Amino acid sequence: MNKYRNEKVYCDKANRFFDSKKEHERFHQLDLLLKANEITDLTLQPKFELQPKFKKNNKSYRKIEYIADFMYYDNKLKKMIIEDTKGYKTKDYLLKKKMFEYIYQDCELKEL
Repeated sequence: MNKYRNEKVYCDKANRFFDSKKEHERFHQLDLLLKANEITDLTLQPKFELQPKFKKNNKSYRKIEYIADFMYYDNKLKKMIIEDTKGYKTKDYLLKKKMFEYIYQDCELKEL
């Protein structure tokens, strides 16, 4: 169990652990859509840079990234979809979501 009481689930098909049962179930749904050619380019845990690393006054600042759960191209909508299976929305997540929406306006961020 992690701090949000999610139980990690191992998936043989993906050869990895998912952070929650909900995320694991969504992977299987997306896999079926992939096989039906409704979506393409399914990516797990895609990273998006929100701010690059930088230095100021001899102090280094790390980059800020948003890591989603899934990314895929929806063939019907003709656009890239980014998905995050959320249970609890932290303040950190809400800030990163706002930055993501500003920088990546051509993508749609869905919360499940």
